[in-house]
Amino acid sequence: MIKKSALILATVPFVLFASCRKETPVKAKESPLKLFMAEVNHEDSICGKMDLAFKQKVEELSDGKILIDLKCSGILGDEAQVMKILQSETPTIHLARISASLAKYGGKKSKLLSIPFTFSNAEHFWQFASSDIAKEIINEPYELKLGMRGLFYGEEGFRHFFSTEEISGIADMKGKKTRVSGQVLTDLAKSLGAEPVEIPFTNIFVSLQTGKIDVAEQPLSNYLADNFHKAAPYIILDGHMLGTVQVVISSKTWDSLTEKQQRILTAAGKYASDYCRKIAAESEEKIKAQLTAEGVKITTVDDISPWQEACRKMISESSKDYPELYEKILKLNSQH
Repeated sequence: MIKKSALILATVPFVLFASCRKETPVKAKESPLKLFMAEVNHEDSICGKMDLAFKQKVEELSDGKILIDLKCSGILGDEAQVMKILQSETPTIHLARISASLAKYGGKKSKLLSIPFTFSNAEHFWQFASSDIAKEIINEPYELKLGMRGLFYGEEGFRHFFSTEEISGIADMKGKKTRVSGQVLTDLAKSLGAEPVEIPFTNIFVSLQTGKIDVAEQPLSNYLADNFHKAAPYIILDGHMLGTVQVVISSKTWDSLTEKQQRILTAAGKYASDYCRKIAAESEEKIKAQLTAEGVKITTVDDISPWQEACRKMISESSKDYPELYEKILKLNSQH
């Protein structure tokens, strides 16, 4: 029979060990910050690849403490739906890749970036993107308290018209039911003699198939990635505007971040922007070759001046609020 004193001595080490464990509890592992990001285009598009580069760099720089849940192909809604949520008091979508022009959401200066024939070539745009003018424009929505903050710019190539029937020149645009979204594209369609039809991006394909529209416009990368060429196998390379884009973050979300987290998102944005510049430059000729192989009729425009002349009044009207700022953007091309 074990003596009572021996039993007490045997239990002392266990009691002491248990007491020590109570004094130094294991700290619960901190959950990573998860941010939802919306992309209306396919993941294989230039913008989809740019977004993925941003996501990966954020997660790398934060050691996995910030996770970007990227949803492509309009899963979270079209741009208007996404922006309504992002600009709300309690955003459940925190980041979005949208057009560089924020005119539909209260932006003013950014409208200049969507004026037809503003950028002569891609290098002209990237000269702008690294300038103080770009900083002034991308910071405007946050300063105006529009519920968002611009993070970085990108571009997806020049936008061209594609159609269910061949368009060989500006005269063939007359009377064509042309998909538009927003005032700029509406004014552009009218300037070219077309009939503007407001259609969400996610409805373009079926609208072409059903005859609701005859013409739409996108950069070549989106035209291929979203299979629009299967519904509209004719494209004319008019290059009426560069597909300038930007990634924005909800103001509520941005303000809730620590300075370190903000620096991580900013650094990742710079990385993604540079990556976008690289892949946009590399993809154009490859896409043309693939489209040709799949039976698309590609028409080049030897003289763009009739298109520019048709839009002259629109260009003047669209830039009238900031004529000096617009002139500075145009002059950046001559400085390159």
